[in-house]
Amino acid sequence: MTDIGVRDKGARVAIVTGGSGGIGRPTAERLARDGMTVVITYAGNQQPADDAVAAVVAGGGAATAIQADVADEAHVAALFDTTQRLYGGVDVVVHTAGIMLLSPLAELDLGALDQMVRVNLRGTFVVGREAARRVRPGGVIINFSSSVVKIALPTYSAYAATKGGIDAITLILAKELRGRDITVNAVAPGPTATPLFLHGKDRNTIDHLSQMAPLERLGTPEDIAEVVAFLAGPARWVNGQILYANGGVI
Repeated sequence: MTDIGVRDKGARVAIVTGGSGGIGRPTAERLARDGMTVVITYAGNQQPADDAVAAVVAGGGAATAIQADVADEAHVAALFDTTQRLYGGVDVVVHTAGIMLLSPLAELDLGALDQMVRVNLRGTFVVGREAARRVRPGGVIINFSSSVVKIALPTYSAYAATKGGIDAITLILAKELRGRDITVNAVAPGPTATPLFLHGKDRNTIDHLSQMAPLERLGTPEDIAEVVAFLAGPARWVNGQILYANGGVI
């Protein structure tokens, strides 16, 4: 665990799973700029997580890096235990952690499907269950879906299926937390220039995808982080929604 920075004792506390990744790190930095203390989780590679912590601290914030397998209930319980011990509670949970393995359905490796179901779908159940038990009143739970659930790109069937499950979890959990003053939403990015999205794509494919939105560009991780900050901050009347952040792709 890496813990660096001076924390404002009155700050809200945010856990960002996958917080060293392509969307997770800008999200962690953005929430820190809003005054939150940020707990950045990582699956196995500590250096990017330490780099993300250092970036938050360089911006004047406070952050901690904690290793956790989001699909392992003991790991996730320990993550929340440590966060509560260090900072007194949890106010915001942003669950960005996920994997994407693409293939036409007829050629799908079922092992790849199992990996995505474990990380993307089971991970959302495990993190969501702990968040539902621990987030304080006035808090926020934000899952990550994908616009591909709606736009149905070839080769994305298995990935989109896991993200469609996340939509269902999000909508139902929002209702189950009635009376708790906790909002539950999901962000559904469109084509976004992250290493996860760009991996394995040639220039022609990237150029084609960048033209899908009327804005005629790929999204940036910072675009998505702004949407998360909106849901995590002022958007108290947005609840039980899948918020498409894709530049107008339909």
